[in-house]
Amino acid sequence: MFARYPAIKNAYDMYMKLADTFRYCTRKEQAFKRLALWFDEVEQAGIDSFRTVYRSIETHYEGILNYFDNRSTNASAQAFNAKIKAFRASARGVRDINFFLFRLAKIYA
Repeated sequence: MFARYPAIKNAYDMYMKLADTFRYCTRKEQAFKRLALWFDEVEQAGIDSFRTVYRSIETHYEGILNYFDNRSTNASAQAFNAKIKAFRASARGVRDINFFLFRLAKIYA
């Protein structure tokens, strides 16, 4: 497939380089360098989808690089936030905020 569609191969290779940065880099400095090289490739390739990813990473650069300190994310906090939002949606119309918080604490504590 890559022989017939070199643009797809180029996009796949760029994706793999970004994924490898998160998979194999163990220090911020190392990741910083690899991301900078990846940014250069994105600019040269001119693929719009990767430019969107580039801008997202550029916007949240410091937070993303913090991942390489101890390789942890805020996924658990995001999952808990989603549960709270779902619970809040199911308890629509509750006016007693203290009771709502009590139920929330009992269910998810």
